[in-house]
Amino acid sequence: MGMTMTQKILAKHAGLDHVEVGQLIEAKVDMVLGNDITTPVAITEFEKAGFTQVFDKDKISIVLDHYTPCKDIKSAELCLQARNFAHKHEITNFFDVGQMGVEHALLPEKGLCAPGEIIVGADSHTCTYGAVGAFSTGIGSTDMAAAMATGLLWFKVPAAIKVTLKGKLQPMVSGKDVILHLIGEIGVDGALYQSLEFTGEGVASLSMDDRFTISNMAIEAGGKNGIFPVDEKTMEYISGRVNRPCEAFEADPDAVYAREVVIDLDKLEPTVAMPHLPENTKVVSEVAGLPINQVVIGSCTNGRISDLRAAAAVLKGKKVADGVRCIVIPATQEIVLQAMQEGLIQTFIEAGCAVSTPTCGPCLGGHMGVMAEGERTVSTTNRNFVGRMGHVTSEVILASPAVAAASAVAGCVADPRALS
Repeated sequence: MGMTMTQKILAKHAGLDHVEVGQLIEAKVDMVLGNDITTPVAITEFEKAGFTQVFDKDKISIVLDHYTPCKDIKSAELCLQARNFAHKHEITNFFDVGQMGVEHALLPEKGLCAPGEIIVGADSHTCTYGAVGAFSTGIGSTDMAAAMATGLLWFKVPAAIKVTLKGKLQPMVSGKDVILHLIGEIGVDGALYQSLEFTGEGVASLSMDDRFTISNMAIEAGGKNGIFPVDEKTMEYISGRVNRPCEAFEADPDAVYAREVVIDLDKLEPTVAMPHLPENTKVVSEVAGLPINQVVIGSCTNGRISDLRAAAAVLKGKKVADGVRCIVIPATQEIVLQAMQEGLIQTFIEAGCAVSTPTCGPCLGGHMGVMAEGERTVSTTNRNFVGRMGHVTSEVILASPAVAAASAVAGCVADPRALS
């Protein structure tokens, strides 16, 4: 019986020729990730367990991004704990203010994830790196502590859902619309502890940023991971970034899947997820005109350069509507510089947007965009749970950068195709 991409990666890292769905394995990990919220908990557990050294200082990444630049004394103390640990253990990949970015945009940019690797992180959206053909998944802080010390973790081999993509995306439709459509179709628990394996002719038409966005939100369907095949675009992306040998895996022709979902990219329309679950999806034309108070463009889901370009293309020569706050957060310092060079930052500011240093900020209701009672935000982030971005009566509508920018201009949920 054949294996899926995920099974093959897990088998290699466990030193096995074959693994079966449901099998418990111990596997070596290639990268362990933590942020300013989860790393301090892991450090406490690491030290409580009596560990005195990390397994490999080059295979741990600590990124201070959730509440940084620090919003209060508590966040400053958490960052200090992470900073001291990183310095004590000479962690190579430690990213502090001025060098940091939103972790799941920063690691691929720095070449810290590659095809065929196992990457674990104490953040649920670690599944982002499946875009480059890696098995990447979120773990708890206790598991992070164990992985930092030993370089090993236990895994249960997941079943897989085959997501076949046909056709290609139409103008003003992006990877965000693909993943929102998928979650709307299968539900927030439709892929519970399963691998979402994307395949089909449509994959070739997706940019790497589209793939990062789609993999990022695999967890919103309950997925253990999301993963794309390695193709020319993947290799072009990692060229000059990844400086170590890597191995791409392909699913066997007779690999077994729990189910198959087919998505015709040609027919997709701009899609949003209404409060308060990512599965509550509508095509934007169904809810256009709903008043809003705020727009957030950024996050580990949609803060990359192509996302900023899409938003700027809509905002160019226009103004953010009166009564609407539009916050733009490039995901890394490199993206900030590129956006400056391309004139995107000027476009945002001239349109009346606030432009931030890289941070997770408002996505988790942290800072720099928290909502008051009864307010509504259109956001390019990944979750819209009750109270996610502020007061429990506030609402978050998930959308692509193009939809978010169009909504900022219109002052209500808007179809970007109507403004073009």
